[in-house]
Amino acid sequence: MAAKNSWVVYALLSAVFAALTSILAKIGISNVNSNLATAIRTVVVVIIAWGLVFITGAQSGIADIGAKSWVFLVLSGIATGLSWMFYYKALQIGEASKVVPIDKFSVVISMVLAFVILHEKMTAKAVIGGLLITAGTFAMIL
Repeated sequence: MAAKNSWVVYALLSAVFAALTSILAKIGISNVNSNLATAIRTVVVVIIAWGLVFITGAQSGIADIGAKSWVFLVLSGIATGLSWMFYYKALQIGEASKVVPIDKFSVVISMVLAFVILHEKMTAKAVIGGLLITAGTFAMIL
């Protein structure tokens, strides 16, 4: 696969690990407060993320991060934290086979936000795909 398409490999790996996350979390949160479970998960993520930063030497780039990037990275972190808190609570009290499709509906929401906020090109293929994902989400949860 050409280097310019290597993002596909990373995206597929992301999907595999996201799927594992759901199943492992559903097993792990049995009889554990969902907020506590999310906090434990977050500590593990922080250790792995900072470990990779230091292994790759990326820590030297901290001083080069601009104010705008800091603001949006912090806002993204807040959104991630809230997403994880709600996801773990939903996963704890709901069926994984129904919670996960609703959570993955974020794909459609992200597409709409990309069109509206980032002004990405809205193609017929993207609209049809989004509609199919929406239909599939509803088919899986009803």
